[in-house]
Amino acid sequence: MTAFRVAPAASLALAALLAAGCTSFYEIGIETPIQPKLDVSSFQRVLVVGFIGGGSGEVDANMETVRLLRSQLRSRSQLNVIEAEVAPLADIVKQRQAEKAAAEPTAQPAGEPGESKMISEQELQEYEQIFADVAYWKKIGEEYQSPLIVTGTVYFAPITRSGIVELTSGESVDAFGRRQVGTVRRWMDRKGYALVPKLVFIDGRTGTTLYSESVREEILYDQSQNTPALSAYFELMDRYLPSFLNALSSQRIRGTRVLIK
Repeated sequence: MTAFRVAPAASLALAALLAAGCTSFYEIGIETPIQPKLDVSSFQRVLVVGFIGGGSGEVDANMETVRLLRSQLRSRSQLNVIEAEVAPLADIVKQRQAEKAAAEPTAQPAGEPGESKMISEQELQEYEQIFADVAYWKKIGEEYQSPLIVTGTVYFAPITRSGIVELTSGESVDAFGRRQVGTVRRWMDRKGYALVPKLVFIDGRTGTTLYSESVREEILYDQSQNTPALSAYFELMDRYLPSFLNALSSQRIRGTRVLIK
């Protein structure tokens, strides 16, 4: 009975090998279109006006984000990018808070514009009130001929994480001549950075918010690795840029498929 069961199995395996020898495989490239999250067909111009930056003072999150997004839009979008001074939105909010505190003596004193105090991730939520100021954004829209306005908050700060990390311990050859890669699991402390961009897209004609999105990206390095903060910022923004561009225009994901002949 054992021999009876093994013979058909061997025949099937042989048939599969013979068939594979007569089979050709072809790889073809494909592109999958992804529809944009936001309809910008009624806009001809886009203004990346500025951001409220928080976290580390090692990177000017406002200035660097404006520069990077404007550069991406010039090469990847059909909209005309408006060149304008970067708005100090954090200072504008602080000025409003100071004026409100002066009018209400019992209120807590607000920080003065231009102070170097870093804004925490929780404090950023208090600054977001400016995005709901329809009159303010409509005024900016009138100044720049009713563009699509891109603004928001960007939090960038150092982080530390502890956990089990799998490390490669090197190659070895076993008794049968096979190469094997060994791995070691260790509990390690690692340092890195977190990036939390929240982008707000505003209609410059009406001052109302059309769409907003927020993501969180983190990157960790070995304690012995000295990575500049600006390098980490750009590495994290590279992860987020496809999502940002897809909010404004259709994108295509490239891949391959295997055809059997």
